[in-house]
Amino acid sequence: MRSIAVINQKGGVGKTTSAVNLAAALADSGHRVCLVDLDPQAHASLHLGIAAVDGEPSMYEVLCGDASIGQARRRINDKLCVIPSNLDLAAAELELAGEVGREMILRDKFQDNDEQYDYMILDCPPSLGVLTVNALVAVNEVFLPLQPHFLALHGLSKLLRTVEVVSRRLNERLRLSGVMLCMYDSNTRLAAEVSTDITDFFEAGKDSREFFRNAKFFDTRIRRNIRLAEAPSFGQSIFQYAPGSNGAIDYQSLAEEVIAQSAANAQTPVKAAA
Repeated sequence: MRSIAVINQKGGVGKTTSAVNLAAALADSGHRVCLVDLDPQAHASLHLGIAAVDGEPSMYEVLCGDASIGQARRRINDKLCVIPSNLDLAAAELELAGEVGREMILRDKFQDNDEQYDYMILDCPPSLGVLTVNALVAVNEVFLPLQPHFLALHGLSKLLRTVEVVSRRLNERLRLSGVMLCMYDSNTRLAAEVSTDITDFFEAGKDSREFFRNAKFFDTRIRRNIRLAEAPSFGQSIFQYAPGSNGAIDYQSLAEEVIAQSAANAQTPVKAAA
């Protein structure tokens, strides 16, 4: 199973849109996928038509109560399920502040999970607090969505430093394995220039920073598309709402790259321990 946290502390870069529609595309390709909504705004849950219901467990009860992943799970179809969030999760930062081993809670919950998936995708909040650190400890990989804008690299060093510290101290398996460009406008020179700058930034750091040495800069560019903005209001993925749109085409292409990456990783021999 590949466990992937989709993170960026900067809001409005297509993080939730990418988490939801990548999960949907992977499920449509026949893979078993679990989407975990770790954002108190619950946008990933709402995107797929899942709203908070009193008495039903959510990510808040998973992290701060006795609910298991299985108890909180909501099924979208036979290949895709969601662990939903709601506004109560905002209190988790305070409630877990004094908890011993608070960074490991989600990892332990995942280990007790009774259902097998091919992909587990976590939509993280736009911050670097307890919820995001829990995600980084629980997964093996990070996907980073970026907008091709002159502010795209602003704050990126802090985000990468956080991932690197977690990788070094709490989760030695953690790696940045994918970078995706969202809200891409191919008609502007700025988009091409920023794309080049981002590529150069990661290439320059690969030799000195182990945790993103093998990161893939995905070839797919998620183009600006009004259908992607409209789909959440109907509680549908882009593949349900507008299957012929550029948004659906782009996320299907991205999913194919992720699947190919999985196949390549499966063929890579594991180095024996020294």
